[in-house]
Amino acid sequence: MATTLTRTPHKTLPIIFLLLLVLVTLLFSKRTLEPHLPIYTSTDPYNPLPDPQIPHPNSISTEKTPILEPKSTDLELLNNDSVLKNETGFVESESVDQNPLVESNSDESESVKDDDLIVEKSSVLDDEWVKKSVDWGRGCNMYSGKWVRDDGYPIYKPGSCPFVDEAFDCQANGRADEDYMKWRWQPDQCELPRFNATDFLVRLRGKRLLLVGDSMNRNQFESLLCMLYESLPNKSKMYEINGNKITKGRGYFVFKFEDYNCTVEFVRSHFLVREGTRINGQGNSNPTLSMDVIDKSARRWKRADILVFNTGHWWVHGKTSRGKNYFKEGDYIYPKFDAVEAFRRALKTWGKWIDKNMNQNKLVFYRGYSSAHFRGGEWDSGGTCHGETEPIKTGRIIETYPPKMKIIEEVIQEMRFPVVLLNVTRSTNFRKDGHPSVYGKNVTGLKKVSTKKEDCSHWCLPGVPDAWNELIYATLAAQTN
Repeated sequence: MATTLTRTPHKTLPIIFLLLLVLVTLLFSKRTLEPHLPIYTSTDPYNPLPDPQIPHPNSISTEKTPILEPKSTDLELLNNDSVLKNETGFVESESVDQNPLVESNSDESESVKDDDLIVEKSSVLDDEWVKKSVDWGRGCNMYSGKWVRDDGYPIYKPGSCPFVDEAFDCQANGRADEDYMKWRWQPDQCELPRFNATDFLVRLRGKRLLLVGDSMNRNQFESLLCMLYESLPNKSKMYEINGNKITKGRGYFVFKFEDYNCTVEFVRSHFLVREGTRINGQGNSNPTLSMDVIDKSARRWKRADILVFNTGHWWVHGKTSRGKNYFKEGDYIYPKFDAVEAFRRALKTWGKWIDKNMNQNKLVFYRGYSSAHFRGGEWDSGGTCHGETEPIKTGRIIETYPPKMKIIEEVIQEMRFPVVLLNVTRSTNFRKDGHPSVYGKNVTGLKKVSTKKEDCSHWCLPGVPDAWNELIYATLAAQTN
């Protein structure tokens, strides 16, 4: 006979009660842990919890720096060529880019690996960094200071750089004294970081740096090439893309740095606005300058990531300074026009172009007027600076400030785009010793050097323009560190 098993009520009720107790305990435990454990996240699709915002270690600070950025929207040194076309306000033609940067396809194609980048960037912050603990961009005016003798200079030895053209190669042209190369610019309130060419190139990786202006910017361009060339272990990986040798006759150069996939370029533009010609009543061709039209080379400016502009010295020469039948607006040529007012209008044209064509991913410098030191006449009337071997220490010239610089400051302050003014005027006031003077030409044998025309405007290399590039490097370091 089969036996039937049945549960009695006194056994079933405790089991049910125990299960309910366990369930309630679990529910309350989860709710108690919710505020403290990240594993419990919202599943509401209409109100999700935000992802934590972790700054990238190489991200660029957007903190405003009133000294380095006169007016500011945030600047980022990113490789972005997304400039809107046809917004210049001027008629100009677009051209095909003859210098596309090559995109790297693998980490192995780069000579500097990611681990090295961390070391290189942090090495700038060692004991050669800002030694007086100054908060960069707030407490350091880099343009107020003095020149101090430093036997660690020059950054590159004379004769070691193949990119210095004859006009600036003073030692090769017979200059015997060397002390003019031994001076370092020191701001009053801080120490500049020592120039680190490798770190400079790391910051420039994948970008284009373009200098636009007259022969003074070519002076600075050659200086920068030499400063960067000095650091390269394999110097064959730096070259002008068309094989062009630097001369004053050519107006466009592009130097490629293969290991960093970047370029340093120069475009000649004497005035930043458009030069032209007119045919007079006698059928002769005369030059003109359109104050309201940007220079034709502007189509190249758009493609750069970092730009350094200048103009100034051509405004005091011949036809420009006289202003007769030369300055033009629209189709009208002024019979007589003031050169200083023409400079103001030209700079405003440049400023409007920058405002319309530069975006937040661009970095734009304007390098201020560098001082000339003619004694006994101007550049074309017997002025001289021969025999000067050390900086000026006292005197009125140190405090002289050209009217052109006041105009530049006013124009930049009126602009929407935050142009960085490299105000080297006062620092160059001291340096009467830094010009080629009679050593702008190579003289061989026992031939006597001619003193009929001296160059007291440009600068010997190595020399003063190296300090301008140190200021650019300090600005980049200040913005990113």
